[in-house]
Amino acid sequence: MLELTCSQAWTPLLEGRIGDWRPRWADGFTARANSTLAIGDPGKPLPDALLAVCDFAHHHAIPPVVQVIQNTSAEDAIAASGWVQYVEHKPAHEVSVLTGPLSHGSSAGAVILDEPTSGWWEMTTGSAEPAEAPRHVLSTGKVGFGVVELDGVTAAAVRGAIVGEWLHIGRLEVRAEFRRRGLARGLMNAASAWAAAQGATGVVLQVAVANSGALKLYENLGCTEHHRYRYWAPGPGACEDRPS
Repeated sequence: MLELTCSQAWTPLLEGRIGDWRPRWADGFTARANSTLAIGDPGKPLPDALLAVCDFAHHHAIPPVVQVIQNTSAEDAIAASGWVQYVEHKPAHEVSVLTGPLSHGSSAGAVILDEPTSGWWEMTTGSAEPAEAPRHVLSTGKVGFGVVELDGVTAAAVRGAIVGEWLHIGRLEVRAEFRRRGLARGLMNAASAWAAAQGATGVVLQVAVANSGALKLYENLGCTEHHRYRYWAPGPGACEDRPS
């Protein structure tokens, strides 16, 4: 399952198990690392599994949320259990998972580093000195930190993570004043060349459906949609605030 591959590229501080389901915690940093990936058999009746999601979330002081593949029987069953789409998580409540070939061409000055710079952190997290959770989530695993330096600043950045044969792309950012110069494509080309040297043969991305600009870029690079997922949260009365 490709979604399990993606989850290995985005490591939480803590991951549990509810059967095959994976409750995750990273002190609130990103929905992916602070939700339960509801794929496979939870090993118990669905109402009990959803209560276990609630218990895990309450214990770790995060909202109870499940990440579910869209338009599946699992999503239908969760909706029938009184859970609702977690539209509060804007703009990434609904996400398209894309796959495509490694790209080729000019790197436009982009380089892939073994260690993140303060400029990379600032571009990807908003802080040159991020807290433990973003540091852990973004730097764990076989990760390349892509940057373009222009006019004495980090003009663009990307995170590439290798999971098996896949290059997982995340946190692609270009400063507003440097857009429309081909930097995003250059970062993708540089990350692809780096990933090919690590044995990767394809690229996978998780992109908010609302992010039309990013979707267009990746479409132009040959990526197509593999599936979508959505986040769901308990509706009124669907998640008891039970003591841990």
